[in-house]
Amino acid sequence: MNRNKKMKDDLSGRVIRIIGYLFIGFLALACLLPFLIMVSASFEDEKTLVLEGYSLIPRKFSTFAYEVILKNDSEIIGSYIVTILLTVAGTSLGLFITAMTGYVLQRPDFKRRNKVSLFLFFTTLFSGGLVPFYLLMTRYLMLKNNYLAVLLPSLISAWNIIMMKNYIRNSIPHSVSEAANIDGASPFKTFIRVIFPMSKPALATIGLFIGLGYWNEWYNAMLFLDNSVKFRPLQLLLYNLINQAQYLKNSMAGRNIQMQDLPLETVKMATAVLATGPVILAYPMVQKYFISGITVGAVKG
Repeated sequence: MNRNKKMKDDLSGRVIRIIGYLFIGFLALACLLPFLIMVSASFEDEKTLVLEGYSLIPRKFSTFAYEVILKNDSEIIGSYIVTILLTVAGTSLGLFITAMTGYVLQRPDFKRRNKVSLFLFFTTLFSGGLVPFYLLMTRYLMLKNNYLAVLLPSLISAWNIIMMKNYIRNSIPHSVSEAANIDGASPFKTFIRVIFPMSKPALATIGLFIGLGYWNEWYNAMLFLDNSVKFRPLQLLLYNLINQAQYLKNSMAGRNIQMQDLPLETVKMATAVLATGPVILAYPMVQKYFISGITVGAVKG
């Protein structure tokens, strides 16, 4: 009887796993399908796309949209380099400062940790607004047409600090830091040699958030970088290309011009592919840390 019960339990477990895998596979396919359609549309002929709509496979293959975007390839390459440098520098500095702040705020021997945590949390509820922010960056910090105006505002996030603090508090016992102090390590050396290497899941998760923020940054670049800057971040460049295409469409409306011959929709799809492609390639490198980091860091407040 026990053997039959065990076989029945194994069969039930297999059925549940198969149903779970099918459900997750369906969700993954549902998430992947729009991206595949977007890639297909970027290689579609504009006239075919406008008249017949989107499809999973291009009906009339064309690279004209990419030729339009990459017409000034030096500007695209320069924007890619600027964006990559901002992303790498911002993610590295942001991770280091976030991890260091989170480590300090979870230490029981830091007496003012609750007041500092309250101050950080308060910034998530209220902000000074756009005008004071713009005046601060341009008049007081003198960062107009300076890449630091794009780098500094996104460097630190209160939510990332709270997540990092919770991860260290829940996953790394304070006795580890005490043992390092007994061995003669200073607090900073303890953080560098012990805490930082043990926080890989949280660092990968928060690093992905920070990196995506810098990669998708265009608003601060639009505010503080004008045409005098030779290379602007990639997202702002692509945003301007889409606006130019839309302006061209509006200006040609009502004239004797075939609108479906202008690469408008395909340009939008191609810009989306150029903007998201590198991020999709980078995600698998941190995927194994992502789930553990975001779940453990959110266990307790």
